[in-house]
Amino acid sequence: MTLFALPVFDATVIVEGNELFKGQGSATQWAQRLAVEIGSVVIARKIGNGWALCGSVDGVDCVWGIYGQRLKRIG
Repeated sequence: MTLFALPVFDATVIVEGNELFKGQGSATQWAQRLAVEIGSVVIARKIGNGWALCGSVDGVDCVWGIYGQRLKRIG
């Protein structure tokens, strides 16, 4: 599921085939935006050498990365 129409122009890295944020600062800023959008706590978590967004939607734990300059759930 893709979220936001706002492009993610921050630097990214590829970790295990997933595009993630390169820096903690930008990941944290996007985590705050996503938290407001979904009404739940979202944190930035380091995965390999990148940063993903982690939270819960309707009781289901989710991890978001970047796909095509948009936030997208990753497995």
